[in-house]
Amino acid sequence: MGLGGFFNYEKPGPGVSKDAPKKKMFFAFLEVWFRNFWKLMLVSLVYSVMGLFLIPCGLAEAGMANVCRNLARDRHSFGISDFFATIKKNWKQALPIGLINLVVTALLGFALYFYSVNGGIISVLAFGICFVCLTVFTFMKYHIWLIVITFKLPAKNIYKNCFLFAFVNLKYNILIAVISIALTAGLTALFFTYYPILWVLSIIIMIAVMPGFINLFIQFCIFPKVKTLMIDPYYAEHKGEDVNLRRGLGLDIEEEDDENVFDDMGKTEETKKEEY
Repeated sequence: MGLGGFFNYEKPGPGVSKDAPKKKMFFAFLEVWFRNFWKLMLVSLVYSVMGLFLIPCGLAEAGMANVCRNLARDRHSFGISDFFATIKKNWKQALPIGLINLVVTALLGFALYFYSVNGGIISVLAFGICFVCLTVFTFMKYHIWLIVITFKLPAKNIYKNCFLFAFVNLKYNILIAVISIALTAGLTALFFTYYPILWVLSIIIMIAVMPGFINLFIQFCIFPKVKTLMIDPYYAEHKGEDVNLRRGLGLDIEEEDDENVFDDMGKTEETKKEEY
């Protein structure tokens, strides 16, 4: 049944047409990003403002994940209204998980600093261990918010499954990290130039463009593996379960003639209200 602990499955998830023409992920990502540039910019601004207040950062992450998940699956998103609707629906879990992520990241970051300024072989080994732990935890965080908004799972199962995704989706995790670091380094270098106009430009890009760009790219990279290891194995063993819901979510359904079909037009009004 895939990875353990995945399926206490009550929240609606995304779907994609099986018969839709396939594009290379990078070009599909750019097309979706350009098409939704202004919508993502508004969401990014709200996300960045909320991020200034560290305690509710998990709320902003959940809201951003929902908008970008839907766009990445070529589904409609109302943008800022979906952002806040997701927060309202998931705040009881998003808030504590955001706090846990913040505390763990801060502790590992402090440990890296502490061991970097102390000499000795023990400090070098400890620095290496902390660096690996921070890297793995960063990879886990790429997947956390998709799982939070898509599945109804206890926090311990969310972290357990995200730990596994840190390794099974390693190639894309590294790609996300490289692009994020490169963009951050480039914008930082732009900020420290001698031209005030470039300072302003770098700040605008950092708060109004980069959050939506990176989070949309994350969803493009991680959803296929989540679908393969979480959604598909479950329904392979439960073919007759939640048929109407699965149609409403745009998931493939095996009919009596054993052909997988996609019915994006079969959404009930109840499902639509639950999704949006």
